[in-house]
Amino acid sequence: MDNKTAYRQFCNEHLHLPIFVMDWYLDAVCQEGHWEVVLLEENGKTIAAYPYFLKKKGPFKYITMPHLCKYMGPLYAKEIQDASTKSQINRKLIQLLPKVDHFNQNFHYEVLNVDSFISENYEKKDCYSYRLEDLSDLGKVFKNFSSDYRNNKIKKAKSLVTIHDGLSIEEFYRVNKMSFDRQEIPVPYSLPFLKNLDNALAAKNQRKIFYAKDADNNIHSVVYLIWDHTSAYYHIAGDDPKLRKSGSGILLVWEVIQYTKNELGLNIFDFEGSMIPPIERVRKQFGAEKKAYFNLVQHRSKAFELITRFRS
Repeated sequence: MDNKTAYRQFCNEHLHLPIFVMDWYLDAVCQEGHWEVVLLEENGKTIAAYPYFLKKKGPFKYITMPHLCKYMGPLYAKEIQDASTKSQINRKLIQLLPKVDHFNQNFHYEVLNVDSFISENYEKKDCYSYRLEDLSDLGKVFKNFSSDYRNNKIKKAKSLVTIHDGLSIEEFYRVNKMSFDRQEIPVPYSLPFLKNLDNALAAKNQRKIFYAKDADNNIHSVVYLIWDHTSAYYHIAGDDPKLRKSGSGILLVWEVIQYTKNELGLNIFDFEGSMIPPIERVRKQFGAEKKAYFNLVQHRSKAFELITRFRS
C-alpha cells in the first residue's frame, strides 16, 4: 500500500482529525502543486502521519500552506496521547520529510510541543486564532457579546435584512470579492479554485453558505461555514461595501453560531483567526478567546529566503 492510500485509510479511521488535513480536502485545495504524506507505522498500523503541500518555483522546491487550508503539521493516532511519545514521533517524521529549499506550515492547536523542530533549526512563530469553545448555553454566549453588538448592531440588522442559505458559489464569490476590492488587495483564490473546493465540501455535506438580504433582494453579507466532527469554522465571508453599515455581517455571525450548536450539535466555533488588530477587535467583541498555534519556518536556500523576504 502506498503512502497516500494508507493515509486515506488513516483519515477514515480517525475522524477526529481537523477538516483541513483530510485527504479529500487536500485533494481539493492542493492546486498548482501536489500533496504528499510521510507515515510512521507500528505493528503494521499507522500511528502518525505528516501531510505536506509541495510546490516548485523555478529551480526551487518548497513546502507551504495551500489556499484556504488553515492548519497542517504532524498528526497522531487517537491512542497516542503522551507528550514525550509525540516528541519522539516528531523527530522521526522530520527525518522522513523531503529536503526542500523552504518550509512554512501552520500547525494545529493540538501540536503543543515543537522542540523537535526547533532542534532541527526550524524557526517558531507564535500565532493566534479566536474561538468560542463552549456553545452549551447560547444565552450565555450572546451575553458575552459586546453591548454594542447585542443592543445596537444585531437589532439594527434584524430590522433591515433577513438570513437565508443556499446561495450559489458564483454569487457568494461575487460578494466575497467585494471585501478584497474594498481593501485594494487581490483575492488569493480564483472562482474555479473555490468551485472545486465547494464541490468537495458539498459532497461530504460539510458546508453551508449563509447570506443576508434586504427587502429589495440586495445581498449585504455572506458567510461560508464549514465543519468537521468537533468544530465549525467561519471559513470565508464578505460584505457589499455600500451596505455593510447595516450590521448584517454581525447578525450573520450570530446566526451561524446558533446553527453550529442547534443544527450541527457542535460545541466549538472557530473564527480561524487573524492577528490583524482591527479583525482581532471584532473577534473579541463576540466574546471569542485567543487560542495559540505555531507557525514553523525553515530556510535551506539563501536565494529562496531572499525572494520570499523581498515579496513579503
